[in-house]
Amino acid sequence: MNKLSQVEALLFVVGQEGIGLDELSYNLKISTAETYQLIESLTAAYQADPNRALTVLEVGSHFVLTTKKECAPLLKTFARSPLVNKLSQAALETLSIIAYKQPISRVQIDEMRGVQSSGAVQTLVSRHLIEEKGRVEGPGRAILYGTNERFMDYFGLKDLSELPDVEKMEDDLSSEEEVPLDLFFDRLKEENI
Repeated sequence: MNKLSQVEALLFVVGQEGIGLDELSYNLKISTAETYQLIESLTAAYQADPNRALTVLEVGSHFVLTTKKECAPLLKTFARSPLVNKLSQAALETLSIIAYKQPISRVQIDEMRGVQSSGAVQTLVSRHLIEEKGRVEGPGRAILYGTNERFMDYFGLKDLSELPDVEKMEDDLSSEEEVPLDLFFDRLKEENI
């Protein structure tokens, strides 16, 4: 894999948070000047090819892999599609973690879930269920996410205190008798098969 492909892969993996020049050059084990030239080359390649939907944006001190402006109408149509309105299991897990632990960074969410959550976070941001609530102090200044008014409206909550009590739910689940489930066998008995 060449360095240009490595830049593209890193930009893809970091998602909407983007990545700084120093962090990119550190991971590529090359100078920041060389890294910046690679980013410019990748951006130029995307811009020169009308069949490519991606481009690289410099946002503040970070670089973000994103879609070209020409894709906006298609992506808006997609976002409004009834087939897209369901949240995936990953998005629901991520939303639950954010609702109970906010403000929280994507890295903290990843640690709690044990898997990478950037796609789920992007989905929740694009659906306007979560938003940036600040930044972590220190290197990288990661985004802190939290729920917003749309989240409250969507779930019919007046405030976060109306969220179900996690400890009570855990107690309820642990106090239930464990009954072995053999649904198929029970159905056969009911139907006298």
